Amino acid sequence: MSFDIRILNVIAAFLVLMPIIDPLGSMPIILNMKAKGEKIESFRVALISFIILLVFQFAGEWVLSFLGVDIRSFAAAGAIILFLMAIEMICDIEIFKNNGPEGASSIVPLAFPLFAGPGAFAAIVAIQAEYKPMEIVIALFLIMVVLYITLKATDWVHKVLGDIGIYIIRKFFGVVLLAISVKLFAENIAYLVSYVN
Repeated sequence: MSFDIRILNVIAAFLVLMPIIDPLGSMPIILNMKAKGEKIESFRVALISFIILLVFQFAGEWVLSFLGVDIRSFAAAGAIILFLMAIEMICDIEIFKNNGPEGASSIVPLAFPLFAGPGAFAAIVAIQAEYKPMEIVIALFLIMVVLYITLKATDWVHKVLGDIGIYIIRKFFGVVLLAISVKLFAENIAYLVSYVN
């Protein structure tokens, strides 16, 4: 009976974290990066995202406190990066230059802050009181499987929708991402300002 409860907890944790990490909703961003000629290594993105999330789950709050940074400030900083990514998509400009070593885009901005970002960090902190650490780990692993499949499917989606379809989706989701980043930034800045006052 307790095993069934753990399975239900894994499912519940998965359902909480899935829309925040949002592999499917991030597909237009992936397509936008591929359109710029960037090489996306699906397995590497999923693996690095998983490692970052695990490290944060078990040591994130300690690392941030050691650096003198709270989760709200960290979330606000991540929101700025998401904001710039949205501007790229909406305005057809390049802010994140592909000047790093090959495969660097698998780490920034994909693994962090897109998939393993402030929203996911805050959610992990919030659900640790409800679920056991291993239940969260399994939920995160399952989400990374979905992420890997999504990344692998982007080329197929591009073939189905064509360049015009991808262009329209990129613009629409650019606005959505812009709204999410503004909301995330405003919420955390408002908290920090009220805390200071």
